[in-house]
Amino acid sequence: MTKELLWAVITALITGAGIALGYFLRKKIAQAQANSIEAKAEKILTEAKTKQQEFILQAKEKAEHIIDEAKREEKQLRAELHNLQQRLERRESMFDQKLLEFQDKQQKLQEKVERVQQIKQELERAREQEMVKLQELAGLTRDEAKTELLNRVEQQSKDDLMLRIMKLEKENNDAFQEKARDIITEAIQRCASSHAADITSTTVALPSEDMKGRIIGKEGRNIKTIEKLTGCELVIDDSPDTIMVSGFSPIRRQIAKLALEKLMADGRIQPARIEEFIEKAKQDLALDIKKAGEEALYKMGITGIDPKLVGIVGRLKYRTSYGQNILNHSMEVGYLSGLIASELGLDAAKAKKCGFFHDIGKSVDQETQGTHPEIGGVILKKFNMDEDLVQAAQTHHNDKPYNIYSSIVKAADAISGARVGARKDSYEAFVARLEELEKTAAAFPGIEKVYAIQAGREVRVFVKPNEIDDYSAFQLAKDIARKIEQDLQYPGEIRVSIIRETRVVEYAR
Repeated sequence: MTKELLWAVITALITGAGIALGYFLRKKIAQAQANSIEAKAEKILTEAKTKQQEFILQAKEKAEHIIDEAKREEKQLRAELHNLQQRLERRESMFDQKLLEFQDKQQKLQEKVERVQQIKQELERAREQEMVKLQELAGLTRDEAKTELLNRVEQQSKDDLMLRIMKLEKENNDAFQEKARDIITEAIQRCASSHAADITSTTVALPSEDMKGRIIGKEGRNIKTIEKLTGCELVIDDSPDTIMVSGFSPIRRQIAKLALEKLMADGRIQPARIEEFIEKAKQDLALDIKKAGEEALYKMGITGIDPKLVGIVGRLKYRTSYGQNILNHSMEVGYLSGLIASELGLDAAKAKKCGFFHDIGKSVDQETQGTHPEIGGVILKKFNMDEDLVQAAQTHHNDKPYNIYSSIVKAADAISGARVGARKDSYEAFVARLEELEKTAAAFPGIEKVYAIQAGREVRVFVKPNEIDDYSAFQLAKDIARKIEQDLQYPGEIRVSIIRETRVVEYAR
């Protein structure tokens, strides 16, 4: 027990001694560290003070340098202001001198003006005195002399002015005609189309001669049924293996032709079958019309057209005017309009469409009341076509077209319809038209001879020189042209040329 207590005491003493020794060592170490930190802080503080002194010295040096620079700039600015003040003073002095000179010149000028006014008054008095003397010598008053002088000047000026106007008109007309001739010639040379004229009859080939009797039928009932349902006349003559379908409507002739071909292929020709095949022919023709419209629009490069309008376009394939197929004519006018527009720097695609649709009214003008330009305008408006297309269709026969595209279409229409071979006309009608043209021009007074030349496209009028002067010739040409427009019908345009010729003959012996 005593031994254990002793060990406990010893252990406690050792522990207490260790604790005391540890506390002492720790205190010494902490004191040493504290001394080291204070030394470092003192050192840092000393270095900071040193740097602070250096910064203060540098700031003072910079401040002194800035102050010196400011003083130098202030001194330089004061010198510049002084120089500017001196210059302004010199300019002010010069301005005062100039002002004095100007006032002096103004005074002298005023004196000269007064002198000129005095001279002018003296001249006016002298002029009045001279006028009085002239009136006494001439025996005319001042107003009478003035009127006589003005009349002479007016007459001379009138002659000179008329000659000048004639010269300018001739130069301008020559230049414009030359340019127009080049454009139209270029368009014609670049466009080639068919000139074959359609006729009012269609020939149907027969497989055999006895087919004529079967088409006629018993007591003519078959042929009468065909003529009644188609509105065409079947001409059966002595021509071998052929039968002629006659009628003014190409659509009706085509229906009759298709029906006859189907009947001959079927072999059973009787009124009931005739009616059935005519209905089929109408259906086939409707498809052909639509196909013709699509092909024409494809060739013209026109897209986005309503299918109903395509069918109306296709009807032009079976419409003729003076023997000219209107669908071919419309395509030709479209091509020509595009070429002319491209030469003029305009929208060739729009001009081509205007030209192609200009006669669209002829597709239904035989079934609808009104002229084909009016009908065409209504059709194009119904399908919401461009306003230029509508106006081209409505005004391509007017004296004053709606716009430049209408004028182009009018020119292209005249080219397509008026050139030789495009339209069919009999010799008698042609001669009668020329005679009527000459009579119309010869009805005016003072005309000696009239000749219609170039297939009626030009009228040359020879006037009597002692009755028609040069100035009256201009008015006469306009009157003849206006009379022809009012009284005659003709394709294209007619040129009126007035020729006034004076011949003086003298012999030297």
